Amino acid sequence: QVQLVESGGGLVQAGGSLRLSCAASGRTTSNYAMGWFRQAPGNEREFVAAINWSGGSTYYADSVKGRFTVSGDNAKKTVYLQMTNLKPEDTAAYYCACSLSGRATMTSRIDYWGQGTQVTVSS
Repeated sequence: QVQLVESGGGLVQAGGSLRLSCAASGRTTSNYAMGWFRQAPGNEREFVAAINWSGGSTYYADSVKGRFTVSGDNAKKTVYLQMTNLKPEDTAAYYCACSLSGRATMTSRIDYWGQGTQVTVSS
């Protein structure tokens, strides 16, 4: 069992920045990956960014490339999402995710979810 605890959401004006954090605890696999998804009201949960610890590769949705940066500390099982130049359309609940198979870019491959943290961007 893996537990994910997120922090860092809030209200920010368009063009501003926020940093989300997610700490994992529990038993993981050697090639696990962590990532971020988001879900706005009435929409499906969508992939935002992910990091694969085994090779250090990072992945981003096209909508956030160049604005968001995913990073982390494998020893601490902690992943971060630095969000800059935020737009009103980034408003959503952001969920930390863990894939024990190392594929944290697809909801179908996510084994554990965090409780979610709200990000609201005002125009």
